[in-house]
Amino acid sequence: MNHSKKPRAETRNDLTSGGILNKLLLVALPIMGTQLIQMSYNLTDMFWLGRLSTSAVAASGTCGLYMWLSMSLMMVGRMGAEIGVSQHLGKGDPEAARRYSENSIMVAFILGVAYGAAMILFRVPLVAFFNIQEPEVVAMAESYLALVGIGVPFTFVTASIVGTFNAAGNSRVPFFVNGIGLAINMVLDPIMIFPMGMNLAGAAIATVIAQAVSCIMLATLMKRGHQRPFADYHIVSKPDFAILRRITIWSAPICAESAFFTFMAMVTSRMVSPFGEVALAVGRIGSQIESLTWLIGGGFGSALVSFMGQNYGAGKWTRIRRGFNISVWTMVMYGAAVTALLLTAGGALFWIFLPDPEVQDLGIMYMQVLAFCQLPQCLEAVSSGTFRGTGRTLPSSLVSVISNILRVAMAAISVRIWGVIGVWGAISLTAALRGFASMAWYLIDARRQPKSDTIPAEAVVAP
Repeated sequence: MNHSKKPRAETRNDLTSGGILNKLLLVALPIMGTQLIQMSYNLTDMFWLGRLSTSAVAASGTCGLYMWLSMSLMMVGRMGAEIGVSQHLGKGDPEAARRYSENSIMVAFILGVAYGAAMILFRVPLVAFFNIQEPEVVAMAESYLALVGIGVPFTFVTASIVGTFNAAGNSRVPFFVNGIGLAINMVLDPIMIFPMGMNLAGAAIATVIAQAVSCIMLATLMKRGHQRPFADYHIVSKPDFAILRRITIWSAPICAESAFFTFMAMVTSRMVSPFGEVALAVGRIGSQIESLTWLIGGGFGSALVSFMGQNYGAGKWTRIRRGFNISVWTMVMYGAAVTALLLTAGGALFWIFLPDPEVQDLGIMYMQVLAFCQLPQCLEAVSSGTFRGTGRTLPSSLVSVISNILRVAMAAISVRIWGVIGVWGAISLTAALRGFASMAWYLIDARRQPKSDTIPAEAVVAP
């Protein structure tokens, strides 16, 4: 049914009309805030663990790579929700959008339980993969991995619910809920680590509690909240195999990309481990600081998935092109600012989390090496988000896989010449190449897009 005037909330969350930059920022800023909150979980742990011991930082960093690997499976539910919900809402089919969300959450829960159980059951060989030389770090990592595995199902389900809210143009609710989770983590972390004497295990338990609270709150708001995307929603639903097949087609390239990226990161971390716990700790903290780019860029990219998805479903190609151009310039300015920050103040940022004079010089060098790939990574976020929003998940994923093969090959050669700095240099160079290549692919592909608006897409199919 057509209405001459949409309700205020519906108009606000409709990304197919209104000022493009305003609508992008309306969705992107809360997502960026949510991404910063996710980063703050890790930074809070790093802040307190850095005051506990370098071994604790190295152990949590090792386990962090397996949490990073979990994102490859977590993206199944999230991408299913973000792409399916946004495109069908753009088409004006909220019933199909709801079914995509429900099936995405179901898949997320199943995969989360399976991955979390694997972390707990196989923690010893998983830690042994890194060939860590210090027995204390190995023992701490095994314990930490088992504890954080308990929280994996919560994070998977949360990601799918967040994807649904984002796709519906309402990223404010996830931001609010994740803020509460962060506050819980910030309060519990120092209490459990120090007064309660739980050390590294305390940081893990505090994080799991915060993740569980956030998941339960989001599920409740999805079902009963007054800003919920759908009036009638089932957290537990009957599987729709046609929808599950489409979700699999969309998410398979992204999952392969994420898994391969993380596995290659594990390989490069294994190259770093012979240089000792100091090098591992520097890499762990440095990557968290660098996440200023890839988390914020990823947040903007997620907003683009929703924006492009709704407009793709509505057949508004003119708006898609304008949104892309505005996004490029916005992220170029942000990437340039982060590059300047890492080059001029990287050492000061590093000192906040690990005030150990022994590692300061190495930390500053890490920041300077990684500074030069920040702007290209922002370009990658724009091109990937645009590709994904229109249902084309293969191009950016293929670029990422190829770049990571190059990364390991370059790191294996350069580590013999320049040591640990050679590994970090290979990481920075291949990240820059990935960003430029992804952007170039999209610009070439965009020439085949319709030059004017079309009727709403009849089917959400994009090979």
